[in-house]
Amino acid sequence: MASATNFLELKLLDHLVGNIDYDPGTLFLVLCTAVSNSEAGTITEVSNSGTAYTRQSLAASKWAAAASGSCSTDENIQFSTATANYGTVTHIAIADASAQGGGNILITQQLTSAKTVETGDTFVVNTGNLTINLT
Repeated sequence: MASATNFLELKLLDHLVGNIDYDPGTLFLVLCTAVSNSEAGTITEVSNSGTAYTRQSLAASKWAAAASGSCSTDENIQFSTATANYGTVTHIAIADASAQGGGNILITQQLTSAKTVETGDTFVVNTGNLTINLT
């Protein structure tokens, strides 16, 4: 199950009651080899040193309209072909910045099956397979 971080929960609550305007801007998909504390958003992100790894944009245009308490991507989210091993990807996260290690982690989600990404592999999240639920 996906987990909203404490940061996101507080921002949404403050926005809901009118204490602040909150717009995280463009969101980015992050690949993680570990999440040590999902509530705090403490992750180990795939290295970008020699791997061609970069966070991938989750711009508003990549999401279908919300329905029945959830919102899913309506196109594939594809990472660059690995030029060196990423290691074993165990989680994904959603962040509010494109730079590795930058911004705030908003949501973390353990993968159903961990995926080892080796040189020459391309990590893809297929259309509809990334869903955010509010239930």
